[in-house]
Amino acid sequence: MSKVIAGFGEVMLRLCPAGKKRLEQVLPGALEATFGGGEANVCASVAMLGGRSRYLTALPDNPIARAFANQLRGLGVDVEKIHYSKTGRMGVYYAEHGSALRGSNVVYDREYSTIAMTGPEQYDFPTMLAGVDHLHLSGITPALSEKAYLSTLGIAQTAAKMGVTISIDLNFRKKLWNWDPTCSRNELARKCMNAIVPLADVIIGNEEDASDVFGITSEGSSVESGKINVAGYLDVARQLAAKFQKAKFIAITLRESISADHNNWGGMLYDKASDRASFAPLDEHGDYCPYQIKDIVDRFGGGDSFCAGLLTALFHPDWNTPPAKAVSFAVAASALKHTIPGDYNYTNYADVVNLAGGNTSGRVKR
Repeated sequence: MSKVIAGFGEVMLRLCPAGKKRLEQVLPGALEATFGGGEANVCASVAMLGGRSRYLTALPDNPIARAFANQLRGLGVDVEKIHYSKTGRMGVYYAEHGSALRGSNVVYDREYSTIAMTGPEQYDFPTMLAGVDHLHLSGITPALSEKAYLSTLGIAQTAAKMGVTISIDLNFRKKLWNWDPTCSRNELARKCMNAIVPLADVIIGNEEDASDVFGITSEGSSVESGKINVAGYLDVARQLAAKFQKAKFIAITLRESISADHNNWGGMLYDKASDRASFAPLDEHGDYCPYQIKDIVDRFGGGDSFCAGLLTALFHPDWNTPPAKAVSFAVAASALKHTIPGDYNYTNYADVVNLAGGNTSGRVKR
């Protein structure tokens, strides 16, 4: 794949207790430090799947940020256009892994991060996007601050003028979108995303995002109970496609949360040109049959790995047609992410092809 996929957004230091312990159990004490952030996760995964990616962000000029950049560089991601500043900090998030009936939990410490304090006038967007074919964004970064929102909108507008295609993961975060006290979180998200999403060629979301951001729902689905009306998501995709005319594809991840350890996982890709939706994975009869992931190692970054798999497939000659092949690749990549600790999907192209081809045995390779 020769296309260059760039991602723009915030990356954070991730601090996590060992195993499935709680923060109160281990502090004071040791936490595992890694890095994670929606768009960074996508760029890392694209590179490990054999693609070309570039990560764009604003970071403080300090050893922690340089360590992050060096790690991504080692994975094959272009980090030369990162904007370094003497203002702000790298945000932190604390992640607790759930178990059985106890859900996972995230505690954010990301106020005054560098990207939240950097306005569009401080970036050189044309230079950052030079040589880029596709730009990936999410609804997380504009949720941080007004400056981060304006910067996300600014880079999207620049990309569109340069002929760069755009994808956006709606990614509504209930704990964010608090920077405008004059309106609710949902109202602020809707107002801002209504400015950004019309620029997207590919829209990606999960079972909650379309409802939380745009009030578009799937009849008969309940996120809390783990019940999903698969056919209803075709209507959700059609409504999104009608609202955002530029979008060619609408992708929706389908997660059934049976417990913190057991999720059923699949996805849908709606092709606006044909007005058809493809689901994955399928059983031997061609019916939707989600992967049953019964011993989840780490679900953080699962949606990002779906985005990376989808973008890789859409730009790959072996997977971009028909759409059913692209979504099968994306779902397989993201299913494998649930078996890997950390935010990044340390999964290679051959691993995904193997699972997408139906090999779910998990046998030792000798």
